[in-house]
Amino acid sequence: MVKPKPVGEKVPKQMEGKFEEIACLTDAFCSQHLNAEYAEMSRQLAAALCRKRPSPLAAGQAKSWACGIVHALGMVNFLYDSSQTPHIKASELYQVFGIAESTGQGKSKAIRDAMKMSYYDTTWCLPSRLDKHPTAWLISINGFPMDARYTSREIQEEAFHRGLIPYLPPINDSEE
Repeated sequence: MVKPKPVGEKVPKQMEGKFEEIACLTDAFCSQHLNAEYAEMSRQLAAALCRKRPSPLAAGQAKSWACGIVHALGMVNFLYDSSQTPHIKASELYQVFGIAESTGQGKSKAIRDAMKMSYYDTTWCLPSRLDKHPTAWLISINGFPMDARYTSREIQEEAFHRGLIPYLPPINDSEE
């Protein structure tokens, strides 16, 4: 029996082969050099790109797109910062995928542009990094930016309902 794909990995029929080829490459890379969290996010990003109309992945080599996907995720998750774990140099990334630096950077830029990826957007932030993400908790109250983790529970619940924060923070002992 074939196991159904997770919802975030559904792709149009005509893109299934390309998705599988790219996912195989990103899975292998992440397994050897990064972690399961990067592998899962890479698959989700590849699937999202497959669903774009027209899909940028339709043309070009799978290894170039696979490298671009990991590079783009690395850009928004500070993968190239040596103080982070996991960490890898961008030059090593290109070398492992067997592509030129200019190709890797070009595919990464095309992906980041197509998906509107940036440091400030939490959409492609690794779940393990949400707690420390600089803008994941930023909300505006009467025009003033505030960290939602330091507001009342009522405000936190409203912000969560509106999709402004990723989850409800744990209740502090002082709030009980």
